Amino acid sequence: QVQLVESGGGLVQAGGSLRLSCAASGRTDIAYGMAWFRQAPGKERVFVASISWSGRTTHYADSVKDRFTISRDDAKKMVYLQMNSLKPEDTAVYYCAASRVLNPPPAPGNYAYWGQGTQVAVSS
Repeated sequence: QVQLVESGGGLVQAGGSLRLSCAASGRTDIAYGMAWFRQAPGKERVFVASISWSGRTTHYADSVKDRFTISRDDAKKMVYLQMNSLKPEDTAVYYCAASRVLNPPPAPGNYAYWGQGTQVAVSS
């Protein structure tokens, strides 16, 4: 299996930027589709962005399209989420997830491996 550790969260003002990182370890010799999800207090965990095993296909939630960019560097075993033009409604715990499906659909059930999350807070 693969272990995931997120970093890069923090407090930022509206309009600012953050880059989240996800470090993978363990069975990284297996190809995975990767994604970011987020969960705000009192709400369910929702899809943010995904990237296929090859890196050639990405998907975004409508709420973050044109503001967030997901990328991966397999040589470094890293996945990133560049977040620009942040809004207070982006405040949540952000989770990195890995799927054995090479181009996984956005539902959380498609992802077998999860990190512990990193907190992002956007002030108005």
